[in-house]
Amino acid sequence: MPICEADPWRFQYFEGIPCPPDIRISTEDADSWEWFPAHRWIYDKLAVALSQGLDAAPHGVMPPAFPVFSKPLMNLRGMGTGSRVIASAAAYREALTPGHFWSTLLEGRHVSSDVAILDGTPVWWRHTSGVTAPGGTFDYWHIHAEPDPAVEAWCGDWARRHLRGYTGMVNFETIGGRIIEAHLRFADQWPDLYGAGWVAALIRLYETGTWDFPDADRRDGYSVVLFAPHGRRYRHPPAAVVDAVRGTEGVSSVQVTFHEDKDPALHAMPPGGFRVAIVNAWSLEAGRAGRDRLAAAIIGA
Repeated sequence: MPICEADPWRFQYFEGIPCPPDIRISTEDADSWEWFPAHRWIYDKLAVALSQGLDAAPHGVMPPAFPVFSKPLMNLRGMGTGSRVIASAAAYREALTPGHFWSTLLEGRHVSSDVAILDGTPVWWRHTSGVTAPGGTFDYWHIHAEPDPAVEAWCGDWARRHLRGYTGMVNFETIGGRIIEAHLRFADQWPDLYGAGWVAALIRLYETGTWDFPDADRRDGYSVVLFAPHGRRYRHPPAAVVDAVRGTEGVSSVQVTFHEDKDPALHAMPPGGFRVAIVNAWSLEAGRAGRDRLAAAIIGA
């Protein structure tokens, strides 16, 4: 397999595509940390905030005003672990946690942007906006066909200043056009929605340092997420149910996103729910219908 993928439910996107044996393409932040030491500093979220002129400091430094957003300085497991809004000085004193920091509470659209980078210069963009749900979860992600000029201008300038010498994929997460996180990888949740030939172009980027994806069939897509309540141990749905959802018109792929033989507490999940499945689709209606069918099979009534 050309992509170093840790989650078996995402093998489907990368199997059977030729790749030289010495090429390593990361989908995990821990791998990116090991493989790109010159640029691993971008996993320091406090450093990223300060590099943009945002008001930010480690826990122990009193914010000048509230509310602020608080989270770990570094979190390679993801899923929003430890993130929260702090509304007052009293709440801040109670929330003080070693290894956490606070920053400006940003407002606006939450966008995830995958970017192909050549020596620090962006050459391809794709943007996805998340529709949030309670407790750090998401209802669905909308993979947009159109560009996002504000995000591309801010993040593009930031990349040219801070990522010179790096060639590969970068994922930016932004709120209101400002970077809240950056990753030396792409979002492996929806590569099937980027269009035919995208994975092959990704491999060439790491193999030859060039980008030649024509992007001819670019269209909107949706990644619809199924969260279940914490506190239960779930089983995978029957294969027939997964196949039926996958075969529904408008559905591109199905992921069952947990290990049923692994303690639920060992999965990195947000406080609002335990993610059990994802339906990638070309229409929101198809994605939601597939999610409902999976919910009946996994969670029950």
